[in-house]
Amino acid sequence: MVLQATTTFCFSGPTLRSIPPDSLTSKRRISIKASSSSPPLLSVSRSNLKGRAFSSDGSTQDSPSVVCFGEMLIDFVPTTSGLSLADAPAFKKAPGGAPANVAVGIARLGGSSAFIGKVGEDEFGYMLANILKDNNVNSDGMRFDPGARTALAFVTLTSEGEREFMFYRNPSADMLLQESELDLDLIKKAKIFHYGSISLITEPCKSAHLAAAKAAKEAGVILSYDPNLRLPLWPSADNAREEILSIWDTADIIKISEEEIEFLTKGEDPYDDTVVRKLFHPEMKLLIVTEGPEGCRYYTKDFSGRVHGLRVEVVDTTGAGDAFVAGILSQLANDLSLLQDEERLRKALMFANACGALTVKERGAIPALPTKEAVLDALLKTVM
Repeated sequence: MVLQATTTFCFSGPTLRSIPPDSLTSKRRISIKASSSSPPLLSVSRSNLKGRAFSSDGSTQDSPSVVCFGEMLIDFVPTTSGLSLADAPAFKKAPGGAPANVAVGIARLGGSSAFIGKVGEDEFGYMLANILKDNNVNSDGMRFDPGARTALAFVTLTSEGEREFMFYRNPSADMLLQESELDLDLIKKAKIFHYGSISLITEPCKSAHLAAAKAAKEAGVILSYDPNLRLPLWPSADNAREEILSIWDTADIIKISEEEIEFLTKGEDPYDDTVVRKLFHPEMKLLIVTEGPEGCRYYTKDFSGRVHGLRVEVVDTTGAGDAFVAGILSQLANDLSLLQDEERLRKALMFANACGALTVKERGAIPALPTKEAVLDALLKTVM
């Protein structure tokens, strides 16, 4: 496919919600580093947060276009690939968690996003909150738990950059988000509400997830679902399959991998369009199957096809799927009519493929997420 010189990608500009310094009292202060385009450096009080993340100043601003719900955690990625966790000489600390990755990815692409979830009232939790603010992600829906730690994940990288995970969540704060802690106003004002399946594993987070999705659906918000299968976190494979499929028919947009198709269909061929079409429910607007470096396939009621990916040198595949989701949702948030226009949808998916490709060139998820300029530059090079 050739990217025409006249092709343009539109993004809504990000906004930074500031904190009134005189409203905070502090025993311990945590800095938020300002970007070159943001207001002067601000400080945040730990003692005055009372379970909530950094509050906004109450001024009138546009609501975030995409609200992402779920987990945010710390990935520990080995500095050397191809070794077991026990043999890895050192690890790079990297913020992650699929829904948070998507929120940051959208903001980094110039879009408007928010994150809803829970972290521990600990050093890692406050570090993650700072990272959201650094990246212009609305964190009004973020909560802190004083009795549980922020989740950790140790990641094993093969020599090809593929991953295996070992999680520390027993329980972690993200599992303890309650329905009463939801910022429903933030959800109802969004264009797209995005989530995964990890938040369905345990209560009370499962009930919070279902309530948030219900509120979004009733408000006419588009529901975006990435199952993001992590079998080690589930009680059993059967339980994972049942819960992932339990909310399938409510989603408008679903992104799924080849491996997840094989898992959900109990071993059927993920490359067979007939198999994939079984997962397309009557109310679905878009089903996307990601194929790593090969690109993606797309399915709507009216058309389907394939968009080839970009070939790059792989360092770490962590966050590649989330970067892809951020890329396509950033496009759809600007213009949902893409769902009815195959040519423009293909260009948006080409953009999303480039987002995923650029992410695998660095270690970690959030640190590797690309900017809009980097993506457009990569696309330009493919047609030169």
